[in-house]
Amino acid sequence: MRVGLVVYGSLDTVSGGYLYDRELVAHLRRQKDEVEVFSLPWRSYGYHLTDNVSSTLFRRLAAARLDVLLQDELNHPSLFWLNRRLRAVVAYPIVSIVHHLRSDEERPFWQNRLYRRIERQYLASVDGFVTNSEATRAAVAALVGSDKPVVVARPAGDRWRISLSEVEIRARANEPGPLRLVFLGNIIPRKGLHTLLAALARTPAGTVTLDVIGSPAVDPAYSARMQALARELHLEAGVAFRGLLADAQVAEHLTRGHVLIVPSSHEGFGIVYLEGMGFGLPAIATTAGGASEIVHHGENGFLVAPGDAEVLATCLTRLHTDRALLATMAVAAQQTYDHQPTWEETGGKIRSFLEDWPRTAATAGSHLSVMG
Repeated sequence: MRVGLVVYGSLDTVSGGYLYDRELVAHLRRQKDEVEVFSLPWRSYGYHLTDNVSSTLFRRLAAARLDVLLQDELNHPSLFWLNRRLRAVVAYPIVSIVHHLRSDEERPFWQNRLYRRIERQYLASVDGFVTNSEATRAAVAALVGSDKPVVVARPAGDRWRISLSEVEIRARANEPGPLRLVFLGNIIPRKGLHTLLAALARTPAGTVTLDVIGSPAVDPAYSARMQALARELHLEAGVAFRGLLADAQVAEHLTRGHVLIVPSSHEGFGIVYLEGMGFGLPAIATTAGGASEIVHHGENGFLVAPGDAEVLATCLTRLHTDRALLATMAVAAQQTYDHQPTWEETGGKIRSFLEDWPRTAATAGSHLSVMG
């Protein structure tokens, strides 16, 4: 196949969505497919809207010799009207990879109303969808209906070689000392670090430590506020801001940790929860979005309402004081990981969906899924 992919910036950008796109491109190329990446510059949302009238972008996409054009849905402000212009001159289908909808994020109502209107137009302009969870599929259907082809292809967590045994996981859980938390994600408001710090302030002193791993450069102002908040709450002794680390260093922290915690206001799926489970870390996530499809409350982690620092603190205190429960949940987390698809399986499902497009289009209104 000849496949195009539209993304903002570099495919090597550090985030779960870019990891998903990167793994898919790698899989397609291993199958000898030709993949051309069309990179659009990162700018503000308003400036992205002007891409729709860019003659250069239009000519590049119109001239491309493709069997299918993939678009990361993150690029929707640049494409919602341009896609309609493309339809008149290209024969290839346009398929959107939807990690989560921007209009599902937590922000003022008037802003999301604007984003929802533009996203609806974008989603209506494509021919089909690849989504990372049932929750994301349902969110898309809520905006534009369910009459277009869609494949639900869950992300994987197998980018690291993990060799922790059940004996080692149980022994780690029962080590004396504070509960060791790992927050892994870009330091942006949606990831809920402010809620986590507020929860830590509600736990007894010395019972919990936190390693914050993620880029502060995505939102420097928010990152600075979080470091100031940690000082204001007198958490400096137990909270370490590690910054952006190499994969090997991240793996070291996950190997030593007890719990992976990212209390996001919304996650389309949450690859990071699954990656932590591979190291036997129970995941603490929120009820918003698709995390509940892998995080089962009280079994392999906890789900709390977004912004609920009080309940979050209760969960942390419970795991610190009940190490038998922590050990049981840690083993259950690894078992959950073991039953998830690999990146190779996820990529294969998406490739089949794209390769057999005539049949795929003929079965519009149904959806396929990768569940393991």
